[in-house]
Amino acid sequence: MRLIVAAPLVAVIGFAGLALTESARQTARASDLRILAQVGAEAGDLAYRLQRERIAAADLLTYARPEQQDAFGVEIAATDEAVARYRGQRDRLSTDNGTSSALLRRIDAALDGLAPLRTQVRTATHASVSAMTFSYRIAIADLINFRENVSHGVVDAPLADGIRASAALSKTAEAIGQQQVAVLRAVAGGELTPAMQQDITAARTSYTESSLSFLALAPPDWSIWWEQAGTGKEALALQRMQDEVSRAQPGSQLKLETDAWVSTTQTRAARLADLRARVDGAVRDDVRAAHADQRRRAVAEAASVLLALILTALVTWAVARQITRRLRRLRDAANAVAFEQLPAVVAQLQQPGSATVDPQKLAHQQSNAALEPSSDDEIGELGQAFSAVHQAAVRTAAEQAVMRANTADIFIHLSRREQRLVDAVLAQVDLVERDETDPDRLDQLYTLDNLATRMGRINASLLVLGGVGVGRVRQRDVPLQQVLQAALSQIEHYARVRLGMIDGDVAVAAKTVDEVVHMLAELMDNATTYSPPGSETWVSGRSLGDRVIVQISDEGVGLSAQRMQQLNELLARPPAIDVAAVRAMGLVVVGQLAARLGATVQLRRGPRRGILAEATLPAAIIRSLPPEEYLLAPGRLSRRAARTPNPPPPYQPRPEPTAGRPPAERTLPAAPVFRPAPSPRDRGDAPTEELLIFEQVNHWFQNDVVDGQNGQQWSSPADDAWRTAAQAHTPEVATTTNSGLPKRQPQRHLVPGGVTAPQQQQRSEYRDPAQVATAMAAYARGVANRRRTPINLGNK
Repeated sequence: MRLIVAAPLVAVIGFAGLALTESARQTARASDLRILAQVGAEAGDLAYRLQRERIAAADLLTYARPEQQDAFGVEIAATDEAVARYRGQRDRLSTDNGTSSALLRRIDAALDGLAPLRTQVRTATHASVSAMTFSYRIAIADLINFRENVSHGVVDAPLADGIRASAALSKTAEAIGQQQVAVLRAVAGGELTPAMQQDITAARTSYTESSLSFLALAPPDWSIWWEQAGTGKEALALQRMQDEVSRAQPGSQLKLETDAWVSTTQTRAARLADLRARVDGAVRDDVRAAHADQRRRAVAEAASVLLALILTALVTWAVARQITRRLRRLRDAANAVAFEQLPAVVAQLQQPGSATVDPQKLAHQQSNAALEPSSDDEIGELGQAFSAVHQAAVRTAAEQAVMRANTADIFIHLSRREQRLVDAVLAQVDLVERDETDPDRLDQLYTLDNLATRMGRINASLLVLGGVGVGRVRQRDVPLQQVLQAALSQIEHYARVRLGMIDGDVAVAAKTVDEVVHMLAELMDNATTYSPPGSETWVSGRSLGDRVIVQISDEGVGLSAQRMQQLNELLARPPAIDVAAVRAMGLVVVGQLAARLGATVQLRRGPRRGILAEATLPAAIIRSLPPEEYLLAPGRLSRRAARTPNPPPPYQPRPEPTAGRPPAERTLPAAPVFRPAPSPRDRGDAPTEELLIFEQVNHWFQNDVVDGQNGQQWSSPADDAWRTAAQAHTPEVATTTNSGLPKRQPQRHLVPGGVTAPQQQQRSEYRDPAQVATAMAAYARGVANRRRTPINLGNK
């Protein structure tokens, strides 16, 4: 808003400044002209006084009588008063007056030279009149020229004509003065010389020209003043004397009374001086009027400019306020659309179920609230344009959401079809494995089994990208070690993975087991794929009470800091389904699974080299296991054993590849292994743990009691089993393979009593058919999708 208000104000102030500057300049010129007119009037009066002093000096030089001395002194006193008045006005002028500066300096020098000139006039007896009066003539001419220069630069033509007319009167008076001196020279010389006659003629001609110039420039009332000044007996006497001088021939003597000539010319000069004073007064009045008018005009212009500035400021402020209000509303609406509405719509479109959205209808709904009311100005057009952009953005986002949803559906359908084929392949491989005794063929079948399992994991990843869960219906929580082993069975380079310290008293919630297994399998697969073939990958899982941290470290070349930051951002905020997500499917799947589980996955630099992937499982998906349900593996300590005063040293055997070995049990253990042993009532020892199998086989080893005495012979149901086991120590080789290895005979060495047929129990309670169908479908899918999960049951 400040810029909108400031821009026109600056423009108005600029133009107003130019106007006020010119007005101030004109006012200053009018003020200077008023001073110049006053100085010019004083210069005209000083010229008149110098003319009278000059004729008195000429009369004194001609006759040198005391009365002429007195007259000359009187004129000197009058001239000095005129000089004082002139200098007083002269000092008011500025030092820089253009072309008049040099002229004023000459006048000042001439006035300074009057004192020695007057001394010469008084002391020089019978001196040359023309020589003595020449200095007066120069000073008078400079004063008249200054009066003419006053009119230069005056814009007002009548005023300039009045100043020039006043200067013409001064010239007329000077012409009479020159005639006075020329006639006195001729009378004093006793003879009229041609040069004297020429001077007299030139002076009279100058008088005539100056008179005509004044009449041409003077207004009618001034002409009347001229006519009145030129009437009377003195004017007729002067005319008669001038005619007599004009008729005199060169070489003759002028028969003219000098006193009458001087008095008559003085009277004419006095009338001309009065006329000049009236004209100068009129000129000064006109100059003062012009100055006052110019000052009023400047004040009016200044007031107008100030009013214009105020009006401009008010109008500009009102317009700017209206514009800024609309712009602010448009800005707020645009910010709300850009940072609230549009992200909310996009976030809503990224939710499941966006495939049924109509892009055009949704865009129309979002554009109903116009950003700016419709108008014909640019702001309204801008609001409509932004509304159109918003509508296009919403429509594009909806179309992309529909496209993503359709792509996700494609992924889901393709994954399910491929999964059925993978399940069929696994089923066929299992059938072949059961009857295969050749170790080489069996190893190839295990390789195919692992390959099909990895294909199933890829299908599950496509389901994750499609927004569908991969979990199965489970009834029990699974210990963390079994979860890690299940993830290990789904990668290619499982033989290079080493399980480190894993807490056995924690388990993963049943509903999230498969998703956790899938997430950890992707991290293990990345760790083994992007590390050297001969390197090992270590996996550890520790419980911190409110969370479980699983660390997977490899010995690869590592990642740059920038690339690691990009991957961590990808894990924290996995992108929507697109080509890039499919290209980097592993980490995108990990990120989406972590978001579903509420877990966090972060990549860091390894302790020595490579990358350390750390997955933090929240408390919502982990469960605590009682001690009797711990699954103890060789070389792994439970938390109870870790808290004993002297725990046994851990034994950490190197895991061996499972390829070429008989298939292990695929199901997870369900029965507890330990239970607390009953403590004697009469002892204060801490309770210990005993194996449940001890209670099951305790009745095997009991002596027969007869009348309170032990019998001599005792037996147990396991005797037959021991005998069968002794025969298995030295098996009979019936057939061998082509390579010389013995072939296994199915069910030849079964131990009697090892498997107890479960009793069929009749249940009469009601079961929901839908729940039964769902459970059976999940069970069938689990059987079809079973994984080879090696379970370490310890040293056998």
